[in-house]
Amino acid sequence: MGLVAQARALLSFQGDLGLHGVDVPFEILTRRAPAEPPRPATDVVDMGPPTAGNEAMVQPRGSLGGIREEIGDCRRCKLSDRRTNIVFGAGYHKARLMFVGEGPGQDEDLQGEPFVGAAGKLLDKMIRAMTLERSEVYIANIVKCRPPRNRDPEPDEVAACEPFLKQQIAVVQPEVIVALGRCAAQTLLRDQTAISRLRGKWREYEGRALMPTFHPAYLLRNASEKKWVWHDLQEVMRRLGLNLPKST
Repeated sequence: MGLVAQARALLSFQGDLGLHGVDVPFEILTRRAPAEPPRPATDVVDMGPPTAGNEAMVQPRGSLGGIREEIGDCRRCKLSDRRTNIVFGAGYHKARLMFVGEGPGQDEDLQGEPFVGAAGKLLDKMIRAMTLERSEVYIANIVKCRPPRNRDPEPDEVAACEPFLKQQIAVVQPEVIVALGRCAAQTLLRDQTAISRLRGKWREYEGRALMPTFHPAYLLRNASEKKWVWHDLQEVMRRLGLNLPKST
């Protein structure tokens, strides 16, 4: 993204929040735009089971591609009965920041990639407001198949899928995880406290810093809550050493 476009993206999300008295940091306007990190095919490609023609493409288990191979055409829980695609995850394989949502929605199920619908577009704005690109973070979900009618994943479904999320986290090794929404936060933290009380407070998951916040889909229905998400994202920026906007 060019510097002007990056500044506009930052102001766009802040404008959504009603933060009209915020300056784009001088550092953003003067630094070179970061080169997009390489996105190896192991992040998103489903190579299928090994055959005589693709043994050389098989990925080691300690890679995202290896995890995807292990998942295969997963039938470990009942969510597989109605899915169109497994939604594995997407982004930079060594990202410092990882977002974890609840599960795929209809758009994600059809396209096989997380956060590509309306909530995904808002998440993209949130990421750009943090002076990052989608390609610089990693995005995944608690479960990799769409729950019917977008209901919460059930305990047996989480139990079948969470081990693969743990493996993804172990491979990516993010410094910070952002749990998007009640289901993601409560599942990762094993804490049934309301998301309104969980959000904005640092916790840990698998030894890594975790920030719970509201899900973008919730913000689409409750625009007034965006100010709290911006607060949470700034805390994440501080933890990662990213340049914060200056209020005027």
